[in-house]
Amino acid sequence: MAPAAPTPREILLLSLLLFILLVTHSTSLPKSGLAKPELKGNLSAVPPALSRSKTIDTQLIWSASPVPQTKIVSHVPGKFHAVISSSALTRPSGWTILDRLYILKGVLYIVSDEPRTVPDIRFIYSKGVFIQPGPEAAETRIPSDEDIRIISSSEAKKLFGSGAQIMGGVTFLVNDPPQFITHYYHWSAELWFGFWRTYSSLDTAITSEGNTTLPAVRRLMFNHLDAFHWRDYALMNQWVVRSSFPSIIMEFIDDWRDRAEMGRPFVFDRVVIADRSAAMLSYNYARYQRTAGAPMALPGSVNWWMPIRNNVVEFAGLGPAIGGGTTSIPVITYISRQQWGRRMLIPEHHDKLVKELYKLRDQYGYEVNVVNAEAMSRVEQIQLAARTTIMMGVHGNGLTSLIWMKPSPRSTVMEFFYPQGFAHDYEYTTRALGMVHYGFWNSEYFTSPAVPIPKYVEGFQGNAIPLDGEAVARLCVERLTLASEVDD
Repeated sequence: MAPAAPTPREILLLSLLLFILLVTHSTSLPKSGLAKPELKGNLSAVPPALSRSKTIDTQLIWSASPVPQTKIVSHVPGKFHAVISSSALTRPSGWTILDRLYILKGVLYIVSDEPRTVPDIRFIYSKGVFIQPGPEAAETRIPSDEDIRIISSSEAKKLFGSGAQIMGGVTFLVNDPPQFITHYYHWSAELWFGFWRTYSSLDTAITSEGNTTLPAVRRLMFNHLDAFHWRDYALMNQWVVRSSFPSIIMEFIDDWRDRAEMGRPFVFDRVVIADRSAAMLSYNYARYQRTAGAPMALPGSVNWWMPIRNNVVEFAGLGPAIGGGTTSIPVITYISRQQWGRRMLIPEHHDKLVKELYKLRDQYGYEVNVVNAEAMSRVEQIQLAARTTIMMGVHGNGLTSLIWMKPSPRSTVMEFFYPQGFAHDYEYTTRALGMVHYGFWNSEYFTSPAVPIPKYVEGFQGNAIPLDGEAVARLCVERLTLASEVDD
């Protein structure tokens, strides 16, 4: 039997379907006219974390179009007391976030057709050499055209050609020698502190739980440091890096040279530059002698450090909510240096302090820990610091672990100095986290804003530092009682 002829309704539906297919196909065909810039890669106005490329992009190609210009995303504002000039000028300094920063043969290129909008490169970048004191030494650190340049988009086209290789994601670039890197404090409480404080300024709504919209850092790059000289003697630097960003890639001077010797342009998707020499020109460095003080001038959440703190604490095996609060039993941790051989309390004063702290344990039920950091594993140090309410000790590297404490109304750091001596290291770090710091000169103590001028007096590094243990114990009770009353 012959098949039935299609009905008029079926013919109509088939015709409509064919029409739709033809229209859809025609809209997908290339249109004639002037070619538009081919911005291959994810370096458009869309932030790196929000791009949705279906292929692996390796190049930013502009072909016949202008070279995409560098964007200054964030730059630390501050007041520069001129080392080079005789006047005080308002300058940004030391920590910078840029999109589309180019590299060719080891030289950084900022592409801008409005160079007046670009900060003075002295306050972004330096030669990255060892830092010596004095204005003459500062002059030798000023960058030249062999280090960094500002060029127009037309100059960039002549120099770069039609495209550049993409270095995707967020990069932390350290333009420093190893001078201050192989040290737990300078790494964690200066370099890592400053990097994250600068980068976290892009998310001013970080929560107390450490939730953030910022994408993880993809690359940590050192252009003056080899792969064998970034670890500290306490082995804490690598712990901090690997727990903060488990997937991070590290590059060193050989990798930098590899790209330079290729003679091809590369472009950072987004880069955060840290430069100690440049940061030393900032107003906050002049005030506190801490390069990490400079980015504190940027906007930011009060919880800015919590994403890093929580990652490190969780990696050590504790929940991020550990520590803080006013309902749990307070934890007092005295980090003793009596076995260290430098900067130690008078033995009898150390014994008296320990005795007074144990009295607090017996009378108030506080948990008291008297420890030698060098005798503890990295995990033990981080876990104890994360649980600690009041941390105390003589000025020294062991106090660096205060950065793993959880800020709360009771959170306190007590630092013991030789009378009339003072340094901002741990005082500034404590305040930057929203906690309270007290410095002790025997029975006298002080706190911000009434802190002394930094001074390394004779006896500062010695082994006969006096301390009134009873005064320390009284302040502990005052801090814990007062904070509880405020919370109630």
